[in-house]
Amino acid sequence: MQTFFFRVTLAFIALLAGPLSAQSTAPEKKSDVTPLELPGSEPRVFRTIGGNELRLHIVKPDGWAAADKRACLVNFFGGGWVSGTPESSIRWAKWAAAKGLVGIAPDYRTRTRFQGTPENCVSDGRAAVRWVQAHAAELGIDPAKVIVSGGSAGGHVAAWTALTGPGPDEGDPAPEITPAALILFNPVTDTKESGYGGTKRFGGKPERALACSVPDRMPVKMPPTIVFHATADTTVPYANSVAFRDKLIANGNRCELVTFEGLGHSYYSSKFGEEGKAALKKTEAEAVAFLTSLGLL
Repeated sequence: MQTFFFRVTLAFIALLAGPLSAQSTAPEKKSDVTPLELPGSEPRVFRTIGGNELRLHIVKPDGWAAADKRACLVNFFGGGWVSGTPESSIRWAKWAAAKGLVGIAPDYRTRTRFQGTPENCVSDGRAAVRWVQAHAAELGIDPAKVIVSGGSAGGHVAAWTALTGPGPDEGDPAPEITPAALILFNPVTDTKESGYGGTKRFGGKPERALACSVPDRMPVKMPPTIVFHATADTTVPYANSVAFRDKLIANGNRCELVTFEGLGHSYYSSKFGEEGKAALKKTEAEAVAFLTSLGLL
C-alpha cells in the first residue's frame, strides 16, 4: 500500500512539474530594441530629449554627392505609437535610394521603448523632418523636395509633418517648410472614437484625442497626397481614409486614394501571401507614378 501511494505521489509531482518546466524553458517575447545603426545606412542623432538620443538612418543613392539637390523620402514606421522601430521602415528608405532619392528612416518615442505618448511621437516626427531640412546641404537634398511617408501610426506621424500649426505636444512648433508630398499607407488620421485611438489611447481624455486628429487640425492647404488602404482593415477603418481624401479634395488639394479590396491592415505584408505581394507591387508602381507627376522622381 505504501508503495502504491508513493507512486501516486510521484506521478502527481511529475504532472505539476511538467507544465512548470515547459514554462521555464519557453522563449520569452522579445521587446523592441532601439537600433543604433542599420545595415546600408548612416545613423545620425537628430534629437536628444528626456535623456534619450533619437536617431535617423540615412540611405544615399549611387552617385550621391553633397552638392546634389535631390529629392528625399522620409519614412516613419507604424505600431500604434506603442511598438516598432526604424528596422521596419528602412526598407522604404532603401527603396527611395534605389530610385535616386535620399532615403531616411527616423526613430520616435514609442511607448514600449521610451514610455512615449502619441503626442511625443508626433513631436519627434516633426523634429526629424525639421532636422533633415536644416541639414539639406550636407545631405545633398533640396529642402523643398522632402517627401514624407509612413504606415499606420507612422502615417499619422507623417501627416502631422504637413500641419502648419503647433503640434499637440508641449513645445512642438509649426514646421518651417511643409513637405512636398505625402505618401500614406493605411494611415491613422482620425484619432477620435470614430477612428483609431479614441480616449482609451489618450488617457481617457477626449480633448487629447481631438487635438491629435489630423482631419480636425489640418489647414486648408495641404501637400499633394496619395493614400493606400485596404477595405477589410479592422485596425484602422478604411472609411477614415475615404473621409480624409474627400476633405482634402473639397479644400482644393490633390489627393488620390488607392484601394485594395478584401485585404486587411498592413495589406502588403507577407501574411497576405501572393495577394500581399501583388499589392506591394501596385503600391510601388503607383507611388512612382505619383512622384513622377510631381517632378520629384
